Amino acid sequence: MRALILSDIHSNIDALEAVLHAAPAYDVVWNLGDVVGYGATPNEVVERVRGLGEVFVRGNHDRACSGLIHAEEFNPVALFAVRWTQQELTRENMDWLRELPRGPVHPDKLRVNCVHGSLQNEDQYILSLRDAQQQLEASSARLTFFGHTHTQGGFVVNPDGDGATLTPIYSSHDEMDFYEFQIRKGSKYLINPGSVGQPRDRDWRAAFALYDSKAQSVTFGRVPYMVQAAQIRIQRAGLPESLGTRLRLGR
Repeated sequence: MRALILSDIHSNIDALEAVLHAAPAYDVVWNLGDVVGYGATPNEVVERVRGLGEVFVRGNHDRACSGLIHAEEFNPVALFAVRWTQQELTRENMDWLRELPRGPVHPDKLRVNCVHGSLQNEDQYILSLRDAQQQLEASSARLTFFGHTHTQGGFVVNPDGDGATLTPIYSSHDEMDFYEFQIRKGSKYLINPGSVGQPRDRDWRAAFALYDSKAQSVTFGRVPYMVQAAQIRIQRAGLPESLGTRLRLGR
């Protein structure tokens, strides 16, 4: 089974379509949340991902944009985008977002977790090896896929308790790139596919991951997309200019 893992699309249909076109062959799609927010095409993205599969985890922007939570704690730019998205979403797409499950979700009864933030807190940012080790020690699953940070990579804890950070190494920021690694027996992993629609790891390309359960491997992918088209959509929608500018900067 080969699972295409997507996260933090954030209403960026141009980035999403580029990923779906470039990704290696896959059997299922696992979505780690934040389908909407920030970008200018929320309905197009929701309708596209709804047809891709049934494994979803809700994100904080999904909750905010569907009215499940108040977003006053969001920064002013994010809050503006939330309120704009609430006005744009169709009733059907709003209802679909409200029904997204809270993580962890366990796809296909595999020893795999899918979450947005962390196992215990869907809004937690896992940014350090220390954060990751606490999560991995509390989990019985070998693999936990998470999003929320918009940073591609991950963490591993080996059977002896030694931990390490996983950072894909790429040669270019203007071409398609892939980075594959094997899942070691007895080790536990926290893996972030990165953000499809708003990367924040100084690489502007749309990010994703592919998990192969038979080969016991994970492949990180980056793909260029028509970022200018996404920026123009943001500008025409009247969303804050910074939401378009940051797309090309990857932060």
